[in-house]
Amino acid sequence: MATYNGEKYIKEQLDSILSQLHEEDEIIISDDHSSDNTLEIIKALNDIRIKIFVNELGKGYSKNFENSIAHSSGDVVFLSDQDDVWMPNKVQTMIEELESADVVISDALITDEDLRVTLGSHFKLHGTRNGFLNNWLKTRYIGACMAFNKNILKKIMPFPNNPKLCAHDYWIANVSEFYYNVKLVDQPLIKYRRHGSNASTGGEKSKNSLYHKLKVRIYTFAKLLSRI
Repeated sequence: MATYNGEKYIKEQLDSILSQLHEEDEIIISDDHSSDNTLEIIKALNDIRIKIFVNELGKGYSKNFENSIAHSSGDVVFLSDQDDVWMPNKVQTMIEELESADVVISDALITDEDLRVTLGSHFKLHGTRNGFLNNWLKTRYIGACMAFNKNILKKIMPFPNNPKLCAHDYWIANVSEFYYNVKLVDQPLIKYRRHGSNASTGGEKSKNSLYHKLKVRIYTFAKLLSRI
């Protein structure tokens, strides 16, 4: 999990995750120098499964996620935003699906800040499909819906140096489709909270210029080839 000034929603999210974990599991939190009460709220949970690290890789959510992943030690890695809520069956469902795939990506239920359903299924809204070409041209994968076996870390880590041209979820999506077996779970396993202050666009229509979009795809493809 990557955190930054997430005091408003962080406890609700962590409660939804902790209730699904075993004693040997861990929640790795990389904090990007929050100036609010985020860390105090996390520490007040007093759960030894939570481990907090300060992001020193470079400001921004992509580098913050990279720092979090770098400190993980489990055989399976789940990505999580600080302001969503996990469905009660998320962990079990994703773990079962990972028995036959390297990377699993679930659907999400799009809600407002009070978790009232607004746009519904992310997959249906965007026509989400797997396949490398689909996701290199226009990915609809949400990072917060991803889980993967640790074997893919040798290809995704470290992240490309320029997160403006290759955000963490776009990078993981493309590496996964290019090198590994990806499976989509056609079931919403998180309540994907959109409240107007989200750090990422989360599959919303891009406002970038055509020139920037071309740079993103060329840059990402070159980085993918460099991992062969």
